[in-house]
Amino acid sequence: MKVPWPSPNSRPSWMPISERLSRLGSGVFARNDERKSAYRQRLGAGPELLDLSLGSTDLQPPAVAIAAMAAALESPQSSAYCMHGATQPFRQAVADWAAERFATAVDPDTEVLLLVGSQEGTAHLPLAVLNPGDQALLLDPYYPSHMGGLHLASAEPVLLPLDPTREWRPDFGALSPAQWDRIQLMVMGFPHNPTATTGEQVWLDEAVQKALDHEIVLAHDNPYVDLALDGEAPALLRNAAWRHCGIEFFSFSKSWCLGGYRLAFAIGAPWLITALRQLKGVVDFNQSLALQAGAIAALQQAPHWPEQLKQVYRPRRDRMAAALEAAGWPVRLPSMALYLWLELPPKAGALGFSSESFCAALLDATGVCLTPGNGFGPGGEGWVRLALVHPVEQLELGAARIGGWLAQF
Repeated sequence: MKVPWPSPNSRPSWMPISERLSRLGSGVFARNDERKSAYRQRLGAGPELLDLSLGSTDLQPPAVAIAAMAAALESPQSSAYCMHGATQPFRQAVADWAAERFATAVDPDTEVLLLVGSQEGTAHLPLAVLNPGDQALLLDPYYPSHMGGLHLASAEPVLLPLDPTREWRPDFGALSPAQWDRIQLMVMGFPHNPTATTGEQVWLDEAVQKALDHEIVLAHDNPYVDLALDGEAPALLRNAAWRHCGIEFFSFSKSWCLGGYRLAFAIGAPWLITALRQLKGVVDFNQSLALQAGAIAALQQAPHWPEQLKQVYRPRRDRMAAALEAAGWPVRLPSMALYLWLELPPKAGALGFSSESFCAALLDATGVCLTPGNGFGPGGEGWVRLALVHPVEQLELGAARIGGWLAQF
């Protein structure tokens, strides 16, 4: 008697799935995407979807970058696989940009690596530097792919909570010297996602000193380096010891509005760049030379492009914060562009909402989609992230929808 094949939608009992996949979970952005898809399917029953859940800007990239890509597409080389050697012009452009931006000399041959989005770097670095069971320090809340990379490497996360009463400043003294000695990798990121805190250079300098004192690899994720609205964004490259212990990740997604093109790069200690390059070499190739042409044009011809973005994000931040305050939702004004990091309204907490259930109910009732804070770690529970990725008039209409819903409680 033949055993019937199971439904293609269900996993057969004999088919293995790795344990690390269960540790990864579904991911907060994937869960939100399912909710948005379900909402769109029944759109006739509610307001139009206003998606404030992703940091995917509505602002346009520099025209010179798009023009450079379009021109390079006509070259047959742009449709070929791109190996590391062919990225030399891009790496030289990055080194020149770093010299201008941070007044530091960078070797394009040994200290720069092109990445398919900065998440490729932050997710793969743990595989390159950690063994199973090694400990790695994350800020809490953290960006989801930082934790995802540790799970892929079967590493043991150690969370360092960020306290809003300390303005989200890391308290490195919370760990004993013995605890520091067991840590192999430390992942930082200021300006910080999701708290939208610019941070200070002295915070990062403290992390560098800990890394040097305890022989820790320091990874600094810096996609928002150009989007500080208040203060100056920290950078690992501003610390003279960066090449002794660290690697820093930069992205074209936020500064040049090229998120969909997945263009990013790492600058770091030669031995860390070599390790990450080795891992990358067996996982994927590089982006098309046409995309690299656009990135080079952005760096060389539009290095100050982010300055005009801040002129857009500042009024969005200020007016949306004011609109939410008027709707009865207290707001801590962030120092970084692109997000508001909002503690659940008092009414929501009193009704027993978690960040996840609050965002689900808000979307269902108003069509406004936010990101639940629990997706950013235990420290994110009780908070939600709102992305300022629509014109201010649409943001204020969204605040009015939210206020109308909150008024029902």
